[in-house]
Amino acid sequence: MIPQKKIEELIKKHSLLEKDLSSIKIDKKLFAEKSKEYSDLNEIIDDIKKYFSYEKNRSDIQKILDDKNSDTELVKMAETELNDLKLEKENNEKKIKMFLLPKDEADKKNAIIEIRAGTGGLEASLFAADLFKMYERVSHKKRWVVELISISRSEAGGLKEVIASIKGNNIYSTLKYESGVHRVQRVPDTETQGRVHTSAATVAVLPEVEEVDLKINETDLRIDVFRAGGPGGQSVNTTDSAIRITHIPTGISVSQQDEKSQHKNKAKGMKILRARLYELERSRIENERSKDRKNKIGTGDRSERIRTYNFPQGRVTDHRINLTLHKLEEFLEGEVFDEMIEALTLQAQEERLGTIN
Repeated sequence: MIPQKKIEELIKKHSLLEKDLSSIKIDKKLFAEKSKEYSDLNEIIDDIKKYFSYEKNRSDIQKILDDKNSDTELVKMAETELNDLKLEKENNEKKIKMFLLPKDEADKKNAIIEIRAGTGGLEASLFAADLFKMYERVSHKKRWVVELISISRSEAGGLKEVIASIKGNNIYSTLKYESGVHRVQRVPDTETQGRVHTSAATVAVLPEVEEVDLKINETDLRIDVFRAGGPGGQSVNTTDSAIRITHIPTGISVSQQDEKSQHKNKAKGMKILRARLYELERSRIENERSKDRKNKIGTGDRSERIRTYNFPQGRVTDHRINLTLHKLEEFLEGEVFDEMIEALTLQAQEERLGTIN
């Protein structure tokens, strides 16, 4: 049940915005702000008004039902209308509650995705590579742009670690539930006796943050330069192009050595550091909000086992919502990825709706 006062406030706010926008005295900046607010409210105002008028309409129908002189046909019509009205009210209430939920300002941002091989040795690094290929396929289907920031390869085409930026529309809102431990169960190519091995990889999805979103004081940073190691060619290894940036107040450290230019490595490192600091603050705020409730999904806890990819059974299971899809190959190809994401998003919305009284 939504408080009547809250409904009245929304209707009043819509009327005031309408009046303000029709004024010739309003300046351009304020007009743009109020137009956005009015546009958002306009999408829900009809549902708000219907919800507001529900009690009167219900009362009118109830009079027909209570009238002993009403004929049978009229009573049947009234009963049907009352049931429809109740369903409409429930639907409108849900829409309004969704509208009233605090908006996640990060949802519309691009994302930085970090994938690291976990337990399982070489097999874990191969699985990390499979996960990255899956996100690349999903991105291609959605016409998102994937930009590699950092990559560390292992033997046989595996990945010890990969960090990439993904750009497009509403990236973070789509990928944010991917953070956590992904587990794979399959027979490795090197296994001679056909035994199923279990390995894991960790995925972290962070909103990509611009400088205007988060100001970092230069005095809070310690920057070390060193000679790049590993493959990359002679020119990489003979100059101090690698860089390590440490945020002193939090201890968060980022290293970059993929580029030959120290300047480019620093720019990439700052992009990752900015995203991690932003997510750290978001997590702190969310933890404060959720002290009295425990959500199953959307926590972003990287130590949480969220999903299992079982190759012998051809299934992928998300443990947060107990959803199993017997379409493992299609899932890794990015074909049914949205089916999982939509289920996770719906569950997260239901959990958040439960916080509104």
